[in-house]
Amino acid sequence: MTMPQNAIQDTNYGATPRRRFSGQSMENPINTGRGTASVSWAGVCRKWAIPSLLMFALAPPLAAAEPIPVQIQSFKELAIHPQFSAPATVVSDNHSRLSAEISARILEIPVRVGDVVQKGSLLVLLEKQDFELALMGNVATLAAINAKLDMAKYELKRARSLSKKQAVSEQLLKQRETERNVLQAEMQAQQAATSQSQRQVDKSRLRAPFKAVVLERLGHVGELANPGSALVRIIDVEHLELSAKISNTQANDIQHSTSLEFVSATQRYAVNLRVITRALDTQARTQDARLDFTGSNPLPGATGKLVWSPKQSSLPSELVSQRDGKLGVFVVQDNKAHFVLLPLAETGRPATVTFSPDTLVITKGRYRLNDGDTLSITNTNDSTMSSSAMSNSNTASNSTSSTINNTINDASP
Repeated sequence: MTMPQNAIQDTNYGATPRRRFSGQSMENPINTGRGTASVSWAGVCRKWAIPSLLMFALAPPLAAAEPIPVQIQSFKELAIHPQFSAPATVVSDNHSRLSAEISARILEIPVRVGDVVQKGSLLVLLEKQDFELALMGNVATLAAINAKLDMAKYELKRARSLSKKQAVSEQLLKQRETERNVLQAEMQAQQAATSQSQRQVDKSRLRAPFKAVVLERLGHVGELANPGSALVRIIDVEHLELSAKISNTQANDIQHSTSLEFVSATQRYAVNLRVITRALDTQARTQDARLDFTGSNPLPGATGKLVWSPKQSSLPSELVSQRDGKLGVFVVQDNKAHFVLLPLAETGRPATVTFSPDTLVITKGRYRLNDGDTLSITNTNDSTMSSSAMSNSNTASNSTSSTINNTINDASP
């Protein structure tokens, strides 16, 4: 067999002939046990390179992250407008225990428990005879002082007239002025005493300070009432408001709600938010919302619930997922899963969101998802999206095949 010009044959001790390319190799002696043979490393590498590349080409393509099958729906199909509620109670601005202001015996309590009384109505009548007598004495004293004052004014006027004729001394004129001034001061003091006596008489009649319902009679006819003794308990029925205990998240919802209603056992009442207290209850960790009634008022003390619907649409609670201790929802973005955080979401409650109607929300297959995972949408009716997803898949597959083919071609002799 004719050997190429650029090749030599190793014949030491009957060794098998080997080909090597003198222009591309390095020769190293190898001890075979019976002698030394010169071997071309380039030839050895060439011998094993082609089979290795063929094995790589025939092996399954290196798969990228396998798309996760999911089902989706648009936000406009999933959006709900849930009603939220919180326990509420009708409270009155005035819940009063009316007490006696004088020491007197109770003559009459003309009202009974449950009576509705108007402002100014008589609630308790106390004995007033002693106070009327004191008033009469003060009135008489006031009349006497008034008579003396009239006389003093007359004498002062006459003294001034004589003074012009120099018929009286300046000292006498000054004395008449002093007498008048003293009597005027006594007159003012006696007027105050008379007014005070009149007030004592008026205090013998305990009247309603506002329209109210009588809740309790604390005094009894014949008893001696002392200043500060509670005689009757009433509650204002006109100045009412609703008190609701709400969480921090509910406070934000109420401020952005479309309607607010108080629902009692028998009726619904429209209300408007007045204020949410900027303080938390240390035990219940709730805030107190106060609301005004816009129409008719319920009975004070009525219990029920405050009901409202947020202005923004919400997602059902079962679509809320948790990742790294944070709540959110998975949506489709560029055929990948995107985890949208919902800071105000609560487990087991619908989540208020601001998605556009066409936002695609992942409804099934989300339990194994993480942010950025590639998706395989199994239920979409959008042909454009299906084509796009298929195109992306084909592109990835073609890219892998092309890489393998290029590797084989480069390795071929």
